[in-house]
Amino acid sequence: MKLSLSVLLILLSATSVQGPEGWEIFEKVTFEAKYFEEADAYFEVPIFNDELVALQGTTVTLSGYYIPLILDSAAIISSLPFSSCFFCGGAGPETVVEVQLKQLPKNLQPDTFLKVQGKLKLNDSDINHMNFILQEAETIKQ
Repeated sequence: MKLSLSVLLILLSATSVQGPEGWEIFEKVTFEAKYFEEADAYFEVPIFNDELVALQGTTVTLSGYYIPLILDSAAIISSLPFSSCFFCGGAGPETVVEVQLKQLPKNLQPDTFLKVQGKLKLNDSDINHMNFILQEAETIKQ
């Protein structure tokens, strides 16, 4: 009886743990080096598959960790916590998304877990923005 109760408690606690959602599609992207004259440097640019291209302009929902890097009125979320994200821990650019929020939540701390929804824009040519952008995005209460 004690063993059954222990197993049940472990299962219930595991189901309440938040985890990132919606990132699987980005994992299928491949990258190749491309020279950008304006920066006099090579950057890895994405090669978007047909499945991703079909999602462009549609509403996408993602959950992830807030990364304290602000681009104009946009925030960055990652499928990984700050210590492991693309900018810090060696993960790839498919693990981060630029989120152009209609309103940036106040008092965000690194690794705040957010769920956002917005229109997907794919970017393979503007080095001043992420490869994946959610435009007109809003946070979703959890």
